[in-house]
Amino acid sequence: MKIQKDMTIKKLLELDQSLADVLMGFGMFCVLCHLSEDETIEEAAQAHGIELDFLLEKLNEKYNQNHKN
Repeated sequence: MKIQKDMTIKKLLELDQSLADVLMGFGMFCVLCHLSEDETIEEAAQAHGIELDFLLEKLNEKYNQNHKN
């Protein structure tokens, strides 16, 4: 599974709740707001002035670390 920029915050957190820690580490406390559930990772990154590729790298690292088989 690869986390993509067009994935919604809701879908991201359905995959793995611990990914909220990564978002909050970037100052994206929108994960606590139900209004942001339909926002994509790309939209959230833009709204917070965060470099999208770096955010995706960190989300994928955390996801892969948590889901090693």
